[in-house]
Amino acid sequence: MAVGKLLYAQSGGVTAVINTTAAAVIDTARKHGVKVYAARNGILGALREDLIDTSKESAAAIRALAWTPGGAFGSCRYKLKSIEENRAQYARLIDVLRAHDIRWFLYNGGNDSADTAHKISQVGKALGYEIACIGVPKTVDNDLAVTDCCPGFGSVAKYTALSVLEASLDVASMYESSTKVFILEVMGRHAGWIAAAAGLAGNGPDDAPHLILFPEITFDEDAFLARVKATVERVGYCVVVASEGLKNAEGRFLAEAGTRDAFGHAQLGGVAPALAALVKAKLGYKYHWALPDYLQRSARHAASKTDHDQAWAVGKAAVEYALAGENAVMPVIVRTSDAPYRWKIAPAPLAKIANHEKKLPPSFIRRDGYGITAAARRYLAPLIRGEAAPPYGADGLPKYVRLKNAAVAKKLPEYRVADR
Repeated sequence: MAVGKLLYAQSGGVTAVINTTAAAVIDTARKHGVKVYAARNGILGALREDLIDTSKESAAAIRALAWTPGGAFGSCRYKLKSIEENRAQYARLIDVLRAHDIRWFLYNGGNDSADTAHKISQVGKALGYEIACIGVPKTVDNDLAVTDCCPGFGSVAKYTALSVLEASLDVASMYESSTKVFILEVMGRHAGWIAAAAGLAGNGPDDAPHLILFPEITFDEDAFLARVKATVERVGYCVVVASEGLKNAEGRFLAEAGTRDAFGHAQLGGVAPALAALVKAKLGYKYHWALPDYLQRSARHAASKTDHDQAWAVGKAAVEYALAGENAVMPVIVRTSDAPYRWKIAPAPLAKIANHEKKLPPSFIRRDGYGITAAARRYLAPLIRGEAAPPYGADGLPKYVRLKNAAVAKKLPEYRVADR
């Protein structure tokens, strides 16, 4: 067996394929004779010395992990401060890594997680411990810099387009005497990637979604109501997809709940009912709205094969980079061709990814601000292709796995993580 162990951890909101990446990490490390520990609940588990021994899991369980949604080892929203602000926290982390002979650390997450991975890669030498740190891409929002797309997004995009397509057929059946307006709220705080993906549901000018409300476009109440009214009068009904990050002319979120998470992000949710109430009050149309929320990122039954394959590829590459001596990099997806769609994995410096946010290009938003362009369709369409459905049991439900998550014996004094 190679000297040292590898520690894997998950951060932020999970995706339909984050466990695919975890399975790839474990499978690849096993082939290289390296034992993998997982930190329970992300970086918090690493600080608390709450580690999981994945060698206790069977090969069959790891195979099943590849098609199981959620985050098998838990996740967290916790951002490390700089070493100048909290040197003791980094010292504790290094103590845990040293106590368990962990030589490689893989952190699977988004922008803030890339920042954490980058910080840890920098402080190892400063605190006298060699540790190779690799960031692994994951986010449903598709807002990671450098990478062409991000594992997790393709499946959310597919789920969103499917939901719009199916719901629109329902509305089309009922609009004569019932619902005239249907509003679907999707995730996307600052970048409208998921909202844009809804545009794949239709091709013609009268196909749903009729209106997409992007966070990049300031919400104009009068213009919105006029478009809804015109669409209902022309088509008979109107399907609207609204990003949770929609802002008014004052720059305020339409659906800000007044609370913030550990990263300082405003908690959002409630754009759809607000818009529905507006439509009812101003236009008098009967409406329905939906807020899929967690369903968007946990819908493994509707996962994209492209997304599944890319999630596996970044996990495999992350281990290979780490064992080859790479540090402070992330395996990213590089698109080499649109038609036919081709891609590869390449290393990118964490310094170019951490705390950078990839917005939806203006060229992807139609001139009127309510739909996607041909360029957006060329980019998005390959990401939702193919099916990666889990196997189903006799009960009609997917055969998902729950791991043993056997704890590693602790070697250090108990540690209390400071308030966020």
